[in-house]
Amino acid sequence: MQADTLVELIETRARYDGDRMALIFPGRSISYRELGDEVERIAASLLTLGIHPGDRVGYFLPDGPDCLPLLFGIIRSGAIAVPLNNRFKAYELSLVISQCGLNVLFTTPQQDSSGSDYTGLIREAFPSLPTDVSGLLAGTSELPDLRYLINWSETPSALMSRQDFLRHGGDAPTTRVAIESADIAIVKYTSGTTGTPKGAMLSHRAILGAAKGTVEERFDLTSDDVLWSALPLFHIGGVAFAVACLWAGCPYVHTGFFDPDVAIDQFITHKVTVSLPAFETIWLPVVDHPRWQEVDQERLRIVTVVGTEQMLREIQSRHPQAPVLSCFGQTEACGYLSLVLPTDSLDVRVTTGGYPLPGMEAKITHAESGEILPAHSLGEICYRGPNAFDGYFREPELSASVWDEDGFFHTGDLGLMDEQGRITFRNRIKDMLKVGGENVAAAEVEDYIQQHPAVQIVQVVAAPDRRYVEVPAAFVELKAGATVSEEEIIDFCRGKIATFRVPRYVRFVSEWPMSGTKIKKFELRERISAELEDASITEAPKISSA
Repeated sequence: MQADTLVELIETRARYDGDRMALIFPGRSISYRELGDEVERIAASLLTLGIHPGDRVGYFLPDGPDCLPLLFGIIRSGAIAVPLNNRFKAYELSLVISQCGLNVLFTTPQQDSSGSDYTGLIREAFPSLPTDVSGLLAGTSELPDLRYLINWSETPSALMSRQDFLRHGGDAPTTRVAIESADIAIVKYTSGTTGTPKGAMLSHRAILGAAKGTVEERFDLTSDDVLWSALPLFHIGGVAFAVACLWAGCPYVHTGFFDPDVAIDQFITHKVTVSLPAFETIWLPVVDHPRWQEVDQERLRIVTVVGTEQMLREIQSRHPQAPVLSCFGQTEACGYLSLVLPTDSLDVRVTTGGYPLPGMEAKITHAESGEILPAHSLGEICYRGPNAFDGYFREPELSASVWDEDGFFHTGDLGLMDEQGRITFRNRIKDMLKVGGENVAAAEVEDYIQQHPAVQIVQVVAAPDRRYVEVPAAFVELKAGATVSEEEIIDFCRGKIATFRVPRYVRFVSEWPMSGTKIKKFELRERISAELEDASITEAPKISSA
């Protein structure tokens, strides 16, 4: 396969592989021809509505068969696609939508399996939106750039309907928009160390480079394969794996909202060959399912998942014939930066993140001096190459600060490299958590909790967790004379910020461990870890969004 843009890739598959299945979801399968046709209709309607190259068009939708055709249709129009995390609440939505200046937003009034009310959350985030938003918007004080709010479902609402939107495009061929490989295709928001998520700008060239390297140099993926994933379709992995399937010409099987019963049915029915759950929180419920033995184990040839060495060895024992592959990935690298080889030994596959993908260079540097460190030295993971992002949207100063004079992106992640050039992630320099695979910036949670009238100072750290690896724990100093309980702080967050960001533990303090003028967060992490260990607590209570 050769293609310089995502548009060219989709058009080529629709032309030459039209009858083959491209996307398989519960209840709906889409061929390459159908995908190409749907992408054209969406793009034509966007162009008729006056969308121009570089405009931002987002979707805030539950995971399902509508997301990817919409993503590619937006890109086909020349606009920049902005997939919004469907676990966001109103507070997070207000930050992201305002920062990127969305011109069009696709959403739904329907509630999903988690109970999210998408349109309700948008209205909560932006109270100045008029009641009737079925046509062209004049712009509001909160959203001066927003022109259209489109209901991408069949449920009636006060938004522009899907039928009315598609009617704008008619049956006319899409106007040819000049798209270059260096153009930005997607702005994907990822957590940062400040209180606001930052939008990584991903070009066609970078996205396709990552797909080509994954398909041809790691998975040896062909049209005979069947690839499965349950990663969210706002997540870089969910999108990157779809593009990889397009590159290989094989079907992308996706659960939609993750359900282990659905996953098992898909493995049995579609005879999956490559499984990309990415995180043990997704994969363990599948391999522990009572029907796992009904899966055609001879067909399954690759599983990629990250986790501790002990956990990866245990997972490998569940499917000895299909090697477990570990990796190191980032939004800024369009998915995988590095990935082990299926032919690597078990020890290598469960203890390292593998070699950088073709064209990518990595180095390990001293976090403060920038000095390149020798093999097996712990330092900051840095990389450069054609699959790297182009900077953070509307953040020129931040973007300039993360590259060094040699063009290496400094990730803020700690790791090491062996003599063969394999990268292994160890921890974060940045004040970040990884909750069941979701990046969580402590500052984002702190900024929200700080709004509670009783809170004077709040510091959020990672607490160990058997299910999610780590979860947020908040240490709080109250204002003089104020009283509030742990449950009240948690309830203040519940339903207002994404559930994975809600603290599972709240501890109140009157003094902070200090280093000069800075709070020593590592001591807070050690404190909550020791407390949980002494109490034999290995898993935090589950929290619902309502």
